[in-house]
Amino acid sequence: MRTVLVTGPGGAGRTTIAAATALATARRGGRVLLLSADPLDDLLGLDPGTVGTDPAPVSTDPAPVGAASAPVVGSGGLWAARVDPGEHFRTETLAFQERVAAGLDLLGARPLAGEELTTLPGSEQSALLQALRRAAAGDWDTLVVDLPPLREALALLALPEQLRRYLRRLLPQERQAARALRPMMAQLAGIPMPAQWLYETAARWDTELAAVQRLIEDPATTVRLVAEPGPAAARALHTARTALALYGLRADAPVPNRLLPHDTADPWLATLVAQQRKYLAEWPADRRPVGHLGRDPQGLDDLALLDAAGSEVAGEAGEESAGEAAGISWPVEDRLAEENLLVWCVPLPGAVKSELNLVRKDDELLLTVGPFRRIVPLPSALRRCTVTGAALTDGVLRVRFAPDPTLWPRGH
Repeated sequence: MRTVLVTGPGGAGRTTIAAATALATARRGGRVLLLSADPLDDLLGLDPGTVGTDPAPVSTDPAPVGAASAPVVGSGGLWAARVDPGEHFRTETLAFQERVAAGLDLLGARPLAGEELTTLPGSEQSALLQALRRAAAGDWDTLVVDLPPLREALALLALPEQLRRYLRRLLPQERQAARALRPMMAQLAGIPMPAQWLYETAARWDTELAAVQRLIEDPATTVRLVAEPGPAAARALHTARTALALYGLRADAPVPNRLLPHDTADPWLATLVAQQRKYLAEWPADRRPVGHLGRDPQGLDDLALLDAAGSEVAGEAGEESAGEAAGISWPVEDRLAEENLLVWCVPLPGAVKSELNLVRKDDELLLTVGPFRRIVPLPSALRRCTVTGAALTDGVLRVRFAPDPTLWPRGH
């Protein structure tokens, strides 16, 4: 399954580009699913309420919806689904409440009813992760996801790896083997031991997060950045480039959106065109420009016009952009014979030394680049070494490791 994760600065039109990408891909053949937390009915030209939390078929015929038959399950076509944080929060909360019902009864607590539950901060991220997990288990050829704005999207994509690390630290799986001893240990220690349901819940969460992490890290998954060319977009793209490399995510060809026509005679518009062209020159050469329709896109015909406005937004399935490989591979250079060093090369395009922080903690590396942080396990060879220094040159962080004589096998 090819997955295209669409994001960009707020108001850049990422939902529209995600829908246009999904439609263009579906018209080329195959089963395509479009996921978004924003309403899609108007954008796809559907009746209100058509797109719910379950995938709803969308006719890819350019004629008005209703004049053509919807996709048949098992054939190619476009489906759309909406991520509903409120419904997800209610479902998860009620299920958790049912698991701990015995404990709540002992405390004399009154259970919460579904109708009195309101969405809490963080529900959006949790709902989107669950939607990604369900989509990964489906029979789709292409998955197009309308992510939140850029900063929130980058944090969301890093979340599964971070949460799994927390679970491993707080509830190590190897301790589950001693569950038969917990009653005796509780008596000896005089403190209650974690209940079995807690470990089972942690194991279920880890399994679900692992499925999402595999989807995000899959070689067929790319992140597509959408922005209107300008000073704010230039800064956003610079930040995103570094963050994607830090998290090991593949960058797709970016989409400069809402480009104004170059042949305008209006002096006011000509000034905006000149500004767009100035900043557009800084974008990667493999960009997919999309022109301004002069109105808010609505319906399949408008989405089709966006795909034809410049380079096709869908792209070929499985194609690689020029920067796609950046940040994916973190090789270890063997300089033992020459310098008695191993050098871990971490591509960080756009990073600056003043915003870089590096900490070795046990067998992990805590790497901070500006507002972004990632904690990664060291390769096995580097765990038996000590850090001797690091340098950032040409967009690559090179961390030097010297073998620890007390841990390094003789003869190496």
